Amino acid sequence: MHRALAVAALIALAGCVAGLGEVTDFEDEGATTGEQWGDDPIVVAIDGDDDRNYAPFVREAVDYWETNGSRYAAYDAEFVLRPDAGDPDLVVDFVPEVGQCGDVSGPAGCAPRLSADDRVDTPLTVEIQSDLSNESTTFVVKHEFGHVLGLTHDDEPQDVMGNESSLATLPEPDATERALPWNDSTLTVAVDAANASDPDGARKQVRHALDYYERGGEATVPENVSFRLVGNRSMADVVIDFTDELPCDDGTGSCGTRGGVDVDDDGELERYNRLRISVSGVNTDAVGWHVGYWLGYGFGFTDGSDWPDPFRDADSGDRRSEWWR
Repeated sequence: MHRALAVAALIALAGCVAGLGEVTDFEDEGATTGEQWGDDPIVVAIDGDDDRNYAPFVREAVDYWETNGSRYAAYDAEFVLRPDAGDPDLVVDFVPEVGQCGDVSGPAGCAPRLSADDRVDTPLTVEIQSDLSNESTTFVVKHEFGHVLGLTHDDEPQDVMGNESSLATLPEPDATERALPWNDSTLTVAVDAANASDPDGARKQVRHALDYYERGGEATVPENVSFRLVGNRSMADVVIDFTDELPCDDGTGSCGTRGGVDVDDDGELERYNRLRISVSGVNTDAVGWHVGYWLGYGFGFTDGSDWPDPFRDADSGDRRSEWWR
């Protein structure tokens, strides 16, 4: 049996907004670039609710803008990183969720965008999502510091200031390691039995498989798992097709393909959001077994021992039996 894997990258916004925080505009003909901060370097502190060491990521962002600021920034500024500073000018606050940032919901970061003519009431705060990977954390801090230096999402360098990027979070349990690898315990199911030799019989067999897992699948899935049949396959988490040819294998039998998201960019799915089960040339009495096997695959089963007893070393007679009882 062939198993196919589909991976979807997480696309997240590194958002920000002009005028956020304690920033007021003023006019001063004698002002020069950077005067809103005074003559001293901008002291940067770090805050966070966990024990993670964020200083290296902020340091890399500071170093980047000290090297490239004169080329891109709206004004000249010098940063000094003092993570535990008692009276900083700028605080980089690492939070579980950034929340609303101007007109953007759920960004990975948020910072005020300053110009050379903005007066600053310190300390200013830059918020950064705290569960990003090391590389993504550095990128978002670098991006938000660009806003502090007056840059918008349309400004160069676009590889830093663009408003969308593929971001990864810290390592999370893979879908195969979770008791329930779906976001919801109720899965929607679409069944297309038009090509089955006995459509009504095939649907009854599918129902046996669904009922089996709703009863816990012999304690292999959480007790709150349930299924809801839907007519629109595009709205279904699980699609069960009866086909003339298998899309993911040669010959007759069945196959399954699951897809989801790889939020920590480790090459493995952390959550599933779709499962397609294809059945071809299978005796009607064995349809439920084939569907039940691939439903187990959709719950993250990989090793033979993960499946309930009816799906281990089953012969043709076992598959055509009332295994669900």
